[in-house]
Amino acid sequence: MRDRLGTTTPTDTATARHPALRTALRLRLTTVYVILLTVTASWLANQSHAERARFVRHNSSNVHHMEVGKWWTMFTSGLVVDGVPAWAGIAAVAVVLGLAEWRWGPARAIAVFAFGHLGATLLTEGAMWVMLTARIPGALSRARDVGISYGLVATLACLLALGPRPLRRYGLPALAVALGTAWTVNQQLADAGHLVALGLGVLASRTAWVRARACLPGDSGSGGNPDREPAHNGGRAR
Repeated sequence: MRDRLGTTTPTDTATARHPALRTALRLRLTTVYVILLTVTASWLANQSHAERARFVRHNSSNVHHMEVGKWWTMFTSGLVVDGVPAWAGIAAVAVVLGLAEWRWGPARAIAVFAFGHLGATLLTEGAMWVMLTARIPGALSRARDVGISYGLVATLACLLALGPRPLRRYGLPALAVALGTAWTVNQQLADAGHLVALGLGVLASRTAWVRARACLPGDSGSGGNPDREPAHNGGRAR
């Protein structure tokens, strides 16, 4: 910001001297989420094994919690990094969600992430509820279901689907094969949820709202990006 005399304010000067601070201010959504994940992971790391297990149990978005009205677990489950080291999961969120926010803005980035997280959770737990109702063996009403992976996979799939042509042609199928292989080997609820989240991410990439801010390299025109300037100087865009 500049004051009325056109001079640079102290806040502006401090921000300009610290690129990391400037990036954090631009990626406010990602910064806040990373901080929440870090605080939760740090707190859990200082708890006993029994306390960590209790926390995960009470924040799992499973069929039992849905039936008793604890719908808030669908949100709190996304504050726990599970299945991988906490630092790895938080770093993945910083990169994937940060890139999405950088390209699409915070509203679209959080919408795609939440669509994948909530959508995959509802669909997988809905399938589990059907299995329980039909008394199919192997169904669990109190399954452990926490983590950031559904939203992360959906956001990554959406980024790949809206990325350069090589990513769309090779990156997206490679992600699908990797997730499909994991589900074939492990046969876990989370593995099925990852495939669902991938589909939801691709579906989100087809919406006009998301594509309005996504430039599709290799496509003709501006790729639906209203912020891209028209071509000048022999058809070249700046």
